[in-house]
Amino acid sequence: MVERFFNRIKQFRRIATRYEKLARNYLSFLNLVCTYIWIT
Repeated sequence: MVERFFNRIKQFRRIATRYEKLARNYLSFLNLVCTYIWIT
């Protein structure tokens, strides 16, 4: 279940490549993606 979750997160290129340089921005986008995955 955890591995499937990480595979779904990796589908978002912005997360997988660490596009955001600031930790604050990265964490906020990660929260947004996790919310999106949780809802769908």
